Amino acid sequence: MIGGICIQLIETLLDKISMGILLITDKEVHFGNPKGLDFLKAYADKIQSSNPITDLLNSFEINNIQRITLDFNNELVIRIIVLEKNTHHSSYGIVIYDNEHLSSIISKSILEDNKSILDSTQDSIFIDDMYGNAEWINKACESLYQIKKEEIIGKNVDVLEKEGVFSPSVAKMVFKKKQQITILHSNKLGKQILTTGTPIFNSNGSIKKIVSTSRDITELIHLKNQLEDIQNELEELKQQKNIGSLIVNSKKMKDLLQLAERLSQIDSTILLTGESGVGKGELAKYIHQSGDREAQPFVKVNCGAIPESLLESELFGYDYGAFTGSRKQGKLGMFELAQNGTIFLDEIGELPLNLQVKILQVIQDKEIQRVGGITPIKVDVRIITASNKDLRIMVNEKQFREDLFYRLNVVPIHIPPLRERQEDIFPLAHHFLRKYNEKFHDNKRIDPNTMAVLIKYNWPGNVRELENIIERLVITTKDDTILPQNLPNYILNKEEDTSDIKIPSMMHLKDAIEEVEKQIIKTAVDKYKTTREVAKFLGVSQPTIVRKINRYGINDTSLHHPDT
Repeated sequence: MIGGICIQLIETLLDKISMGILLITDKEVHFGNPKGLDFLKAYADKIQSSNPITDLLNSFEINNIQRITLDFNNELVIRIIVLEKNTHHSSYGIVIYDNEHLSSIISKSILEDNKSILDSTQDSIFIDDMYGNAEWINKACESLYQIKKEEIIGKNVDVLEKEGVFSPSVAKMVFKKKQQITILHSNKLGKQILTTGTPIFNSNGSIKKIVSTSRDITELIHLKNQLEDIQNELEELKQQKNIGSLIVNSKKMKDLLQLAERLSQIDSTILLTGESGVGKGELAKYIHQSGDREAQPFVKVNCGAIPESLLESELFGYDYGAFTGSRKQGKLGMFELAQNGTIFLDEIGELPLNLQVKILQVIQDKEIQRVGGITPIKVDVRIITASNKDLRIMVNEKQFREDLFYRLNVVPIHIPPLRERQEDIFPLAHHFLRKYNEKFHDNKRIDPNTMAVLIKYNWPGNVRELENIIERLVITTKDDTILPQNLPNYILNKEEDTSDIKIPSMMHLKDAIEEVEKQIIKTAVDKYKTTREVAKFLGVSQPTIVRKINRYGINDTSLHHPDT
């Protein structure tokens, strides 16, 4: 009774399984589940046989796995097993698998066996099913996309994209194109991820799975940007001369430097003029370093920063007992400290008239006399002076000695304000950016639109103001890129002065400088009537303007072209 129930349960179980089962005894079907009997009928129809069992046993090798195709869409795997065989009796078991079902079983087995391998790889692996639902991810994927496996399995790519797990979805593109696709997308933290989606097709040519592999390339992009910055810097260095903070790219400044280089070889007194902050001190230092006195002292004296009561003793020194509180051994003055070198008298217009006489005596006699001293001291120094005031006006107003002015003004050099040499703003800004990135251990970059605003500003404080602004931006900007909104409001409010100057979002340094030059020339062409007026305003020759107008294809129909 119990044995009969067990046999009935086994037969019921065999009826439910997905493979076909046939039990053959003496070439007769002793048992067959529905799938096994369906196969036997289809096989008989295919071979047109009245005795399909005999044909089956004769056609297939015993114990070997073999394939048979009954129709276009139905490939089966068959294995015939000997259960019993002797001279009187034989029994066989026949197992029939659907090939696709068997492949699925094998694939699942392989996937399970290799999960530990897939979890150990550094690349993120994400598997979607035929409907775009997340089927499996490895540990690297969990880490890269900041998700847990149990949170996303079964979720559709549309949902994951809307939740910001990744954007855009490579799987959606693969479903649409039906081919392997590689894209750059980002995760919820904004990291840049290179991901490749590969479709897996079934026998019908339909996508049954999509396997996506991904890797974080944020650092690679960062390194690429650094390389671009280095390349831009190299290109910048090819086009400019760098003397401390005196970055030169404009024709005006290049011509000025050529003059300074010639003057460095002679000892004539030089007067540097120009607005505050244009770089007079840097140019004075450059002249000193370019001449024969390079290895000797360079002494800078700001005549406007020293109290008038101390100025004489600072310049010329003093002897013992010259005044109450003086050093016992006396003190060397700036002229003596600069012996055989160069003394730079900045803000020379601030000197009181009584000291102007003494400076005149130094120039004429090449000697000084200390405060409280009685013996003249010979000095061999080169004198470079500078003023942001108009000394001619001061002479007319009796505030500056006329004879001293003419001795100082032997070779005058006027440094133009930054607003008159906009071509220098771009390289200057990058020079100061590198300086303060290094000082504050930062890696800030200037957005092209920010640079456009800086170029439009008129810089009343000149190079000194530009340097201060860049230092401020490096300190106060939280992100790596300095955007226009990070600029002080007073600079943004001046933007309308030259609002037609634009720099595209991405451009090589050389091309950006040419673009700025083109737009500056176009602005001048729109403002003036002749090419000579344009040339005078921009500080270049008229033939140069004509050549550049033609080169950049600027519309100059409103201009008159006088003979050159």
